[in-house]
Amino acid sequence: MTRISVTVDGTKYEDEVEPRLLLVHYLRDRLGLTGTPVGCDTSNCGACTVDLDGVTAKSCSVLAVQADGSEVTTVQGLAVNGEWHPLQKAFHERHALQCGYCTPGMIMAARDLLKENPAPSADDVRHALEGNLCRCTGYQNIVRAVLDAAGATEPSAQEVAT
Repeated sequence: MTRISVTVDGTKYEDEVEPRLLLVHYLRDRLGLTGTPVGCDTSNCGACTVDLDGVTAKSCSVLAVQADGSEVTTVQGLAVNGEWHPLQKAFHERHALQCGYCTPGMIMAARDLLKENPAPSADDVRHALEGNLCRCTGYQNIVRAVLDAAGATEPSAQEVAT
């Protein structure tokens, strides 16, 4: 067992973990933060994306011991005083989810994009979300939601569809 200290969604945790424990399983099974889903366990789908020290990371490809001393933000940590983050609101309002499985990863990847580029184009959004897979929505409403959260003007139907 290895002792780790990690801050998750603003709360500091100190735990003993097996060195092989993945961060996604630490978040879900040890801390009860089930908003970060286990998608593929191979880092292909992006559903488990979290913010690790200010950078998005697929938590199924990070060991919990690698997060020692780090700050982790999950989709559950985005709400402030019960108020949803603008991306969470936009995903809800734009119906940018169906089954919802990919949604946490999409929101976390979009948040990273908006930190770097607060006024992205639809193409910028698509490029930023390339590492996140959705098998339900067709992506148009996801792109619209991210643009809404950025305060972007409504893209044309052609811009979103291409």
